[in-house]
Amino acid sequence: MNTLELLAVALGFASLAGINLYLTVFASGLAIQQHWIDVSQSYPELAILGHPAIVAISGGLFFLQFFADKVPWVDSLWDTVHTVIRPVGGAFLAVRVLGTPDPIFDVVTALLAGGVTLMTHSAKAGTRLVVNHSPEPFSNIAVSVAEDVAVLGGLALIKHTIVHSDPWLLLSVFGTILLCIAYFGPKLFRAVKANAWLIWKKLSLPAADHLEAELPATLPHELEIALTSVNPEREPIAWAVPCLSTSARNIPGNCFGYLAATKDPAPRLIFLAKRRFRPVAVALDLASYKVAHEPKFLSENLVLYSLEKKPKYTFVFARSQRPLVKGIATSLRMRLGFLAQPAEPKAATPEPARAT
Repeated sequence: MNTLELLAVALGFASLAGINLYLTVFASGLAIQQHWIDVSQSYPELAILGHPAIVAISGGLFFLQFFADKVPWVDSLWDTVHTVIRPVGGAFLAVRVLGTPDPIFDVVTALLAGGVTLMTHSAKAGTRLVVNHSPEPFSNIAVSVAEDVAVLGGLALIKHTIVHSDPWLLLSVFGTILLCIAYFGPKLFRAVKANAWLIWKKLSLPAADHLEAELPATLPHELEIALTSVNPEREPIAWAVPCLSTSARNIPGNCFGYLAATKDPAPRLIFLAKRRFRPVAVALDLASYKVAHEPKFLSENLVLYSLEKKPKYTFVFARSQRPLVKGIATSLRMRLGFLAQPAEPKAATPEPARAT
């Protein structure tokens, strides 16, 4: 057994603990207890996982998670509670794998392993929060089963590494997974932030239809500067409303920004936001679009459907902003109606009388 193998096994346990800590401990302890794998020589510190008390407690907690993980929104609440528990568990497993008597090395190992566990936990929790927007519960069940299968597959890789002393396969698999999490992390973070904002708004401000919708017409200063790039005529703003974007052509997903329209009657929308610390402005020509207002569980959506196979645009507002979204939809329909009106025929100019 070499140092690389120790690090690979520690990395594997820390990563799996972020997905399902109780299944990781229960399956490992059961395998040790039933002598499906012998760790007495190579990893004696892990033998404690096979203690009947640890197997029983981890099995009971896994039984609870098995059902909680498959219920929409209950799974997100469960993940929130385990934001501290899973990194601590992952750090404990990594320290037991290395089994060094040096307390300084143990602290460093615990910090690094806890960070790895927190990465996989954040990816799991963020994915679950996004999946919970699905109106049916089957997606939650499918994702939960996939996570359990992934944990069992990861434990099989760890067993392969211990039995054959081959750390390269384990390192390549878990290293690739962590790199993917780091790459997609910013997008997932924006999705989690957007969903958390919608949940907070729904809980703190219930939807109301009786309020009169007043469309504001002010923009932050840095976005006013960006507006000039798509509004060179400097037409005054008719209204500008904060919203969330979804991914579409030239528009990033889950981006907080403003949806604005100028006072000219042309059916044009402008989305303004800050992307990578720089203000951006995207102008949308609505000449071939249909405007729809679609209420959802957490949000009020303004959807622009294309009539000519162009991309669909969706802008998301808080659940309490229903009157505001209705006002925006009405304003846009009026603009589209103005475009559809036939041009008034010009009065015929009388020809001058010819001299006879």
